[in-house]
Amino acid sequence: MVGKDFPSSDGSEKPAQALPPLSASDLRTYNRMADGMEQFHNHFRLSWRELYAAVEKRSGNLSARQLISGLTNFCRQLDFHHSIEEKHIFPVLAKKMPEFRKELDLLKQHKQIHAGLDNLEAYLEKCRSGEEDLRREEVKRLMDSFGTVLWNHLDEEVETLKADNMRKYWSLEEMRRLPM
Repeated sequence: MVGKDFPSSDGSEKPAQALPPLSASDLRTYNRMADGMEQFHNHFRLSWRELYAAVEKRSGNLSARQLISGLTNFCRQLDFHHSIEEKHIFPVLAKKMPEFRKELDLLKQHKQIHAGLDNLEAYLEKCRSGEEDLRREEVKRLMDSFGTVLWNHLDEEVETLKADNMRKYWSLEEMRRLPM
């Protein structure tokens, strides 16, 4: 971005320079991570919408058992996805990109999301064991407790991985070697 400062690879601030237009091939290379992440995130968006509709009884006739299973799978898949990001992708990106350092928003969002997932999973386990009956209004309340941060995160993470941002920090050759 012209006129804005952004961190250099050594962490110091330096004036941003206008970046030249990208060829179609280079744009694909720089957008590779964003495009891949968008596919994963679209899966989570679709799953969330379907499960939320079932919780509100707007869609389908999922039994309590099916709903518990679907929600548990959603929680586990999202946890697994974030685990891969935090162990294998974010540490590499954090070497040059402040957005992926532990003290900043994307990882704080993970913590907020996982607090909500943990509460939802604990409730679902009580329902699965028979300790409690599944109450859809309680599931909705638990999903609502972290839904906003989840949806913001799904959008913000992809936006951070798009070409306009990535090319500030990474060369084309480095982009080709980044994990994902």
